[in-house]
Amino acid sequence: MSGHSKWSTIKRKKGAADAKRGKVFTKVIKELTVAAKLGGGDPDGNPRLRSAIALAKSCNMPNDNITRAIKKGTGELEGITYDELLYEGVGPAGILFIVEVMTDNRNRTAAEVRKMFSKFGGELGASGSATWAFDHKGVLRIAADAATEDELFEIAVGAGAEDLQVVDDQWMITTARDGLEPVREALESAGHENVEAKLERIPKNPKEVDITAGKKLLNLFEALDDHDDVQNVFTDFELSDESLAALEES
Repeated sequence: MSGHSKWSTIKRKKGAADAKRGKVFTKVIKELTVAAKLGGGDPDGNPRLRSAIALAKSCNMPNDNITRAIKKGTGELEGITYDELLYEGVGPAGILFIVEVMTDNRNRTAAEVRKMFSKFGGELGASGSATWAFDHKGVLRIAADAATEDELFEIAVGAGAEDLQVVDDQWMITTARDGLEPVREALESAGHENVEAKLERIPKNPKEVDITAGKKLLNLFEALDDHDDVQNVFTDFELSDESLAALEES
């Protein structure tokens, strides 16, 4: 879990920068649309949509944007049809990448993702070439000052959570893939409404890399994450404390 924890520092800072550029809105609108298409427009009966709405609100997305995206998903408004795809590849130093995509043009996106891997010293791989090295888990986050460890342990672990730890200024709760909703519901029933909950791919054995490889890997990660069709990027490297500090200063 240590690599996953260290990664959060970089990803959260990047997320803040993306929000300023409007990239987060684009990704959340796609998630809202696909979630509504697959499970219907009622968040009470559609856990994925409920998660997407919570994410949209955490990004301060206007309610009109949320409603419009949902209606496009349900067919009440005309919209684009998105396919969900998963790309796997290897980057510098043998580091594995998983790229979750939503696209309206499979051929275009595949070519562009392949080009980015090649440009930054990596290679797009076959299905299964990277997923074996990750666990698909539910991850929930709430503010660290929202509850004590004892309180969260009783609620979350009592509902089936596997792990609980503080990462930066948030509690991070890990569950089995199908345990995400029971834990979220338990937290919300206990009065914790501002809960970020989603499925993530957590590396089983994170690989520590030096600053040189770290810079190359971050360049690849950012190029992929910046692509309009890419929803999430997961990788199995971690940086040493010294390397992380050096990158944060650069």
